[in-house]
Amino acid sequence: MNEGSILVVDDDREIVRSIAIHLEKEGYSVLCAYNGLEALDMVMSQPVCLIIIDVMMPKMDGLSAIMKIREKRNLPIIVLSAKSEDTDKILGLSMGADDYVTKPFSPSELVARVDAVYRRVAQFTRAAEPNFSEELRSGRFVLNLRNRSFTKDGNPVELTQVEFQIMEYFISNAGKALKRSEILKHVWGSGYVGEEKIVDVNIRRLRMKIEDEPSNPRHVVTVWGIGYRWDK
Repeated sequence: MNEGSILVVDDDREIVRSIAIHLEKEGYSVLCAYNGLEALDMVMSQPVCLIIIDVMMPKMDGLSAIMKIREKRNLPIIVLSAKSEDTDKILGLSMGADDYVTKPFSPSELVARVDAVYRRVAQFTRAAEPNFSEELRSGRFVLNLRNRSFTKDGNPVELTQVEFQIMEYFISNAGKALKRSEILKHVWGSGYVGEEKIVDVNIRRLRMKIEDEPSNPRHVVTVWGIGYRWDK
């Protein structure tokens, strides 16, 4: 993963302090912000490599900040929220978050989620090596593992960290029915303790980006009772 600090954003200073202490114990460098505007400033001025951000904050809420951050940088993001309804989870994920943690949470659980995101992103650090060059081609699509780009019919498609890894897994296993649990383990790691529905949310988001008709997908196909299959 790129060098940099984890940015922790929450208007509750005690929560920020607690998260920072636990992350620093694990060897992570931490930056702190207390609203969305501060977070935006930090992202543009500091070497941030991952963001942990609360939803409900003054001045600019977390979801608005995520949208603004995504316009500038493609950083992995973990959303914190006191809300546990499925609609709120889906909203956070659909706006580009890589994971969602509901308050109250244990610090050890959050650290485990951070570790999982780091492991996922670290799979692509080799792409920065000068002599590394690798492409995965599947019909109209090209996935470049060196510069982490994805194209459809030669046109670039912007993917989040998670979406990119799902596509890499799909194309590498084209034509094979993949269980949700298999996708979850490969992309989020064996230590992930969240729900399998995070796979479905990201699949819906992927279809909106790559399918000609997202409501009638031809490439990311549902295999009823199992999971999904990639058809080129």
